[in-house]
Amino acid sequence: MIEIQGLTKEYDGKRVVDDLTFEVRPGVVTGFLGPNGAGKSTTMRLVLGLDRATAGRALVRGRPYPELADPLRHVGALLDAQALHGGRTAHGHLRWLAASNGLPGRRVDEVLAQVGLTEAAGRRIRGFSLGMRQRLGVAAALLGDPPVLMLDEPVNGLDPEGIRWIRTLLRDLAAEGRAVLVSSHLMTEMALTADHLVVIGRGRLLADDATSEFIDRHGRTRIRVRAVDPAKLAALLGGTGRDSDVTGLDATDIGGGAWEVSGAEPERIAALAAANGVVLYEIAVQQDSLEEAFMRMTADSVEYRSEAAA
Repeated sequence: MIEIQGLTKEYDGKRVVDDLTFEVRPGVVTGFLGPNGAGKSTTMRLVLGLDRATAGRALVRGRPYPELADPLRHVGALLDAQALHGGRTAHGHLRWLAASNGLPGRRVDEVLAQVGLTEAAGRRIRGFSLGMRQRLGVAAALLGDPPVLMLDEPVNGLDPEGIRWIRTLLRDLAAEGRAVLVSSHLMTEMALTADHLVVIGRGRLLADDATSEFIDRHGRTRIRVRAVDPAKLAALLGGTGRDSDVTGLDATDIGGGAWEVSGAEPERIAALAAANGVVLYEIAVQQDSLEEAFMRMTADSVEYRSEAAA
């Protein structure tokens, strides 16, 4: 539904999007991730014809966006929730969008209800909070009932109820067979929402994987172990136990009598403990979160790094 082929954009001789190629498929929520300055917003602008590509192309339903008649019927987008005329009402803002794309007026009331802004329909946008503007932006994206949606940081400014609502909405839209591309820096939300991830850094494609595969590939798996007798466990994992099979274990004392072990299955560790008379009361597999996997994977692609992070 969205095809990006060799997409490149240069500003003043600097490539901010560099030969990107990926697809956003129907029925899938695709998370679009990358550090600040990676080129995510520029890529979305290129798809929507707001910027002109230096090379390559971006297609929506097989055609460049500028060639789409009544574009709101094909793709709904939210790029900047602040880009609204403050003097208009919420209803008035959506009404002129509907009229410009030949959409029936009833859709205005339908989407206002869908995003929870019915009671605020007659209020001037200048009095809206950021969260209310985000909801209005989502309403505009849904106005044409499009099969393709592109949302840039849609949960910015939303309260916990609003964040959960966006998560459910995006998954429901994908379940209806729509192609959904959503950019966000909130890794916890992406882990809960996105089925697939496209990750870029410095304008280049770094990963194009299912979310679970991305975490498995770029995250770490550790085994957390505790024993009734911490000294015996320390001796075993330190390589002084009777069983020579402890060689090769990457074990770290993390304090409080607990150890983290890499490079071994929990069954092997349990068998080693039993063979050495070490009674375990905790053995658990710990997988890196999406945020940890993302940070490890993009460490060399961060353009703006604070001193504390460094």
